[in-house]
Amino acid sequence: MKKVVLGFSGGLDTTYCVKYLTEAKGYEVHTVIVNTGGFSEEELQSAEAHAYKLGAKTHTAVDAVKGYYDRIIKYLVFGNVLKNNTYPLSVSAERLIQALHIAEHVKTLNAQAVAHGSTGAGNDQVRFDMIFNIMIPGVEIITPIRDLKLSREEEIEYLKDRGVVMNFAKAAYSINKGLWGTSVGGKETLNSKGILPEAAWPTQVTKHESEEVKLYFNKGELASVNDKTFAHPSEAIQYLQTIAGPYGIGRDIHVGDTIIGIKGRVGFEAAAPMVILKAHHALEKHVLTKWQLSWKDTIANFYGNWMHEGQILDPVMRDMEAFLQSAQENVTGDVFVQLLPYRFQIIGIESKYDLMNSKFGKYGEMNNGWSGEDVRGFSKIFGNQTAMYHLVNAPRPEGS
Repeated sequence: MKKVVLGFSGGLDTTYCVKYLTEAKGYEVHTVIVNTGGFSEEELQSAEAHAYKLGAKTHTAVDAVKGYYDRIIKYLVFGNVLKNNTYPLSVSAERLIQALHIAEHVKTLNAQAVAHGSTGAGNDQVRFDMIFNIMIPGVEIITPIRDLKLSREEEIEYLKDRGVVMNFAKAAYSINKGLWGTSVGGKETLNSKGILPEAAWPTQVTKHESEEVKLYFNKGELASVNDKTFAHPSEAIQYLQTIAGPYGIGRDIHVGDTIIGIKGRVGFEAAAPMVILKAHHALEKHVLTKWQLSWKDTIANFYGNWMHEGQILDPVMRDMEAFLQSAQENVTGDVFVQLLPYRFQIIGIESKYDLMNSKFGKYGEMNNGWSGEDVRGFSKIFGNQTAMYHLVNAPRPEGS
């Protein structure tokens, strides 16, 4: 029997894929679930039992949380990346690390095919297909839901006919959780107008009194929260989420352009990511020069868009990561953040690299490092070429 590796979540689509690939296509199915921070241990065990009951030959769970941070999230923080100034790439980034691990599993098992449960209407099909084409060229890519153009009802009927027992009731909202945020889709996000109701958000608001947190960054990476240190930054992110999440912070709806050309809306909650990105950016504004900040913005905007479109393997991404990493050399210090229901604000920073240093002067008040004559001369020279332009191109009397 030919082997196929199936990216598995345990939901309706991938459940269908297991039965279809084993019974209709005759494949030996090997399921793999890649945990990017969205599955509890109980959920992982349940998915494993479900896969074997469906007929999977083997099932593998990959703990990708730390690798996900090291390979992707770290650079999203360094770049303060928010797609369309709104979305911290909560789902789009994790799909890439999942695809990479699935491809590696194909190599390990020497499988002849790889499968995923994407439909033909979204971004994920492109992300998975493209990475598989690059990482495991020549391996057949099978996408039953997309290729057969199946409706949810057709999938359910097929599974029921084969005695599959699972919760077929469609939840009112589609939720995808990971280390870097949770996406929420529902009827309100299918149109251009509509906001998700309070009950739709996975994390309910239970904190109402303001709270101050101190985030310590070491060379751009979150190292401690309220002086509590962590072995790995991913653990600091998860800890901050438990503090900020119950405030309802980081909720929004993202409107974006899909890779295949259509526009889409999706709700998301990302308390820790939003606090981290804004706190990190605040620290950078104090310790980096204006041209470091300017070029970081330019590079990070491209980096985030290219990441969103699945191009993590493009070598230009390594070049930009090298720049982003280099720019973090002095991004070290404490950032103080006030948390409130549905919002937060940056109180300030403390860093030995702070360029807002009173030794050189206080903005709008006094200067210590230069004289008034220095500024007069500088101002004249600084505008010299523009002054020449206006002199040369000044309006002339008619006939001259």
